[in-house]
Amino acid sequence: MEKNYYFNLVKILKNKIRIEKANGIQVLIKEIPDSDKDGILDPRVYKTSIQPKDNTKSKQDNYIVDGYNISEIRKSMGSYNTDITNREINTEYRTVTGENGDIDIRVYLPLTNVEKMPCVIFFHGGSFIGGTLDVVENPCKAISDKANSVVISVDYRLAPENPYPKGFIDCFDVVKYVYNNPKEFNIDNEKICVSGDSAGGNLAALCSLRDRDEKSNIIKYQALIYPLLILTDNKGTEYDWNISQYNMQSNVELIKDKVTALMDNTMIKKLYLKGEDPEYKYISPLLENNFSNLPKTLVITAEYDFLRVQDEVYVKNLIDAGVDAKNIRYNGVNHAFIDKCGLYPQAEDCFDEIAKDINMI
Repeated sequence: MEKNYYFNLVKILKNKIRIEKANGIQVLIKEIPDSDKDGILDPRVYKTSIQPKDNTKSKQDNYIVDGYNISEIRKSMGSYNTDITNREINTEYRTVTGENGDIDIRVYLPLTNVEKMPCVIFFHGGSFIGGTLDVVENPCKAISDKANSVVISVDYRLAPENPYPKGFIDCFDVVKYVYNNPKEFNIDNEKICVSGDSAGGNLAALCSLRDRDEKSNIIKYQALIYPLLILTDNKGTEYDWNISQYNMQSNVELIKDKVTALMDNTMIKKLYLKGEDPEYKYISPLLENNFSNLPKTLVITAEYDFLRVQDEVYVKNLIDAGVDAKNIRYNGVNHAFIDKCGLYPQAEDCFDEIAKDINMI
């Protein structure tokens, strides 16, 4: 895409907004920047969707667990993206020791003389089974640049080798370590935030919940990017998903495929939970019965994502409990759109919105 055209799309997104009511909340809708039509895919999403897939195989393509080809699943996650920062962001590779052993982290630090910067601890997505720090490196660098903050990306343990709760424990161990060692990271430990996409959004929400329950008062803000918030068929009293909640006016079958892509969570239950109760609040935070005293929250959603509805209900629960929470929905895009950092303008605008909140903490 021609750079000036891309930059113009990012600029348009800042103001091409409308408010819409959904699932009992006011949703801030960011419309497709270069189209006035509703119910369609963003042109860049459509173009990406019809491109041929890479079907090449590696030597480890036969790593099978419970009938699932883990190598192929991991290979399919994430996509090429680009660095959109406007200045140099230093990258450091470090290790934190937690309850289950060493945890690799990647620290992104703006080259600035400012002391005690805010800190964002980021957890990547990947259905608790895949995903890497490499996939979210450019998004993390973008947040570091835009929010003038230290961003710490966590290489938490993955299933099936390390089922629940090991990955969650890793994430919270890093949160506690960062809080207790602010000088090591040049941060203000009164301005610690958590963020993550998809499964990482689940882990961020769980860290905030545990932080509140344990009264450690570490996390001051959470930015959850299309988070997975419920892993059970018991949807509670508020959450009622239906395909009719999605506006589809063109390429209907393609859009339906995108909307329903994450509908079946059997794989996560088998490989990640391994018999753990999916209704436990530290697995499905949407089923928590007390949402009060959680940190200020931004939930980012994609119009054509199965998780969108549960995310809106989560925001409603937070607002009803008196939490400062809001939902921004990007129209025309589907799940995992921040993986297209530098290609989809919605990804950059998402980082701008997160940075805006962090600068107000």
